[in-house]
Amino acid sequence: MRLLIVDDDPKFRTYISSGLQESGIETATAADGEAALSILKSDPRAFDLILLDVMMPAKTGWDLLMEIRQQGRETPVIFVTARDSVEERVKGLRLGADDYVIKPFAFNELVARIEAVIRRRKSLAPIEIADLRLDLAKRQVLRSGKPIDLSPREFDLLLALARANGKVLTRADLLRDVWSIDFDPGTNVVDVHIGRLRRKLGREGSPLIHTVRGEGYRFSLEHDGS
Repeated sequence: MRLLIVDDDPKFRTYISSGLQESGIETATAADGEAALSILKSDPRAFDLILLDVMMPAKTGWDLLMEIRQQGRETPVIFVTARDSVEERVKGLRLGADDYVIKPFAFNELVARIEAVIRRRKSLAPIEIADLRLDLAKRQVLRSGKPIDLSPREFDLLLALARANGKVLTRADLLRDVWSIDFDPGTNVVDVHIGRLRRKLGREGSPLIHTVRGEGYRFSLEHDGS
């Protein structure tokens, strides 16, 4: 992993940077928000996570987080600060932070929090198949760069099919995975939603969802003739 530490306390930056490097994590440091923005803009290598103080001169951690999110940067952020009120913790999370750690803290806890955030973000990594992109964090779908307006159920249905990696999913599979139903409701709810999903996806390209007669449905870039 590679982390950016943004804090106006030089002793804290040195302590955290040294400890993380001993844990096998590469670090870069910035003394304030402007220095952090300069590093993010000029450094060709991406950061896996940013550790961010709240109270810094000129530009607060709140301001920096809002700015990098407005730039479209989705790098995970953990606030590391002595400001411990519930209101401030809630503010940080609502601004788009992934976690909020109060100083002082046990170093092992910080490392565990970093690892947990990275694992959580990786589980929400976008799925890209040819010209189709599923943004799991934002629950958005793009095809050929154009947004596809899906209902929450349609999104879950597309996600189940895409994650199957070409495997055929039966109606029972989809009822269980998408609707959380373990019995046959005696309706064509799956077929209706498949039809709607096909129409919406098909407006921007070739068919992606194919019927396998007598079995179910599969997600494929190529029509298999079934």
